Amino acid sequence: MLTGDIYLTPDPDANDFLKANAFGLLVGMLLDQQIPMERAFSAPYLLDRRLHKHHGLELQPAAIVSLGEEQLVAMFSEKPALHRFPKSMATKCLSVAERIVADYHNDASALWEEASSGSDALLRLQSLNGFGIDKAKIFLALLGKRFHVAPEGWQAASEPFGRADEFRSVADASSPQALEKVRAFKTSMKLAHKTGQRM
Repeated sequence: MLTGDIYLTPDPDANDFLKANAFGLLVGMLLDQQIPMERAFSAPYLLDRRLHKHHGLELQPAAIVSLGEEQLVAMFSEKPALHRFPKSMATKCLSVAERIVADYHNDASALWEEASSGSDALLRLQSLNGFGIDKAKIFLALLGKRFHVAPEGWQAASEPFGRADEFRSVADASSPQALEKVRAFKTSMKLAHKTGQRM
């Protein structure tokens, strides 16, 4: 059970689920691309409910692996779809689940809890399907800033997303007001990119 102030989705039940389910938090981060952040981080809670309804399962890596790709794609595609690209994201989710079952004994939190340093945790995250360098850094910063569970050296490893008193990413979404600041920063970054400026 993770403890911390998060506002990754307006749904309190979905936020509570992310605190209670480390794999769910990881899946939310995986899905956070090409759709609104709130939708991405609500999806693990919806997926858990669908797993309960259709298979009597909970959202855990081994449960995802037991379903297989075809059933998982169907679960992702059920309306409302969990992502804009349900098939490709279901495939990535299955790949991540398989890695956690094989290498971390079905425990997603072992990715960071057993890491020897922030750099080690970052490498572990980057090795997951769908986790590029920025996504891995943001997730590491999310663990450190919002939950205080990242290994030593997480701020340097997650640079620039681990910086204190900034609102760059989901790692800084602790309230509705903080989320608006994150959105404003992202907008300014897009404008800067268009005009060739650096931030």
